[in-house]
Amino acid sequence: MTFKNIKPRKNYPSLVTRQLLMLSLVVLSLFPVFFMVNTALKSKEDYIENRFGLPQGISWQNFREVFLGKDFAQWFLNSILMTTVSVIVSLLIALLAAFALSRYKFKMREGILKFVISLMMISPVIMIIPLFVFMSKVQLTNSYIGINLIYTGLLLPFSIYLLTTFFRSIPQSIIESAYIDGCSSIRILRNILVPMSMPPIITLIVINALWVWNELLLALIFLQKDQFKTLMTGITVFKSRYNVNIPLTMMGLVIVTIPMVVIYFLGQKYFIRGLVSGSLKE
Repeated sequence: MTFKNIKPRKNYPSLVTRQLLMLSLVVLSLFPVFFMVNTALKSKEDYIENRFGLPQGISWQNFREVFLGKDFAQWFLNSILMTTVSVIVSLLIALLAAFALSRYKFKMREGILKFVISLMMISPVIMIIPLFVFMSKVQLTNSYIGINLIYTGLLLPFSIYLLTTFFRSIPQSIIESAYIDGCSSIRILRNILVPMSMPPIITLIVINALWVWNELLLALIFLQKDQFKTLMTGITVFKSRYNVNIPLTMMGLVIVTIPMVVIYFLGQKYFIRGLVSGSLKE
């Protein structure tokens, strides 16, 4: 009898248990999405009679009422504008700050980075009152500039931290060779570091865009006029106007979700690589 013929025993009950556990987690995660889409395709009468079952017939009236609503187009444009501006501005500032913190040696460099990291732990909720008082004094409530300043400031700590960590993982010899060839710091950042940092950059764009697009509390407080409302705040108003018609509200949430799903799938190739970038040294 030789050891080569002995096959390792597989613990099939344990394997089945793990698979069932994973399947249960997947079902729990996807059920809210299924319920939202399933309800959005029902008429109000169908939803009242059969809340959790499949729709008797697809009702496109909900889509027409939401998409062709009086304020929906304005809410949609506001969300796109605020998400685009805050994500781009925060990314540009974070790139410059990360380059300085990773490549320049100066006093308090590590202290500044630790301070930036500590800002990630502060919840936006505790800053609402001082922010509202300040924005009211400078008359930036109910304005695109004010809310974009707030969003940009909240996005910066994580953006700076992630890019700084990745920039430090890039070999110093590449940067020194570029300096020897006569490249300026801005040119090195633009032509060398940015192309090499596409995974974390795409990750930042996806994460930050998701957060700004879905943000509700700050938008409710600082954007109280209908002309400045975002899609998420608009849906809350929409729900109060049609509080009995749940399928109509669900259709609005489906439409709100679609752009972010598209952005995620477009950047999916870089997303996981960006999350772990800089965490390991080769």
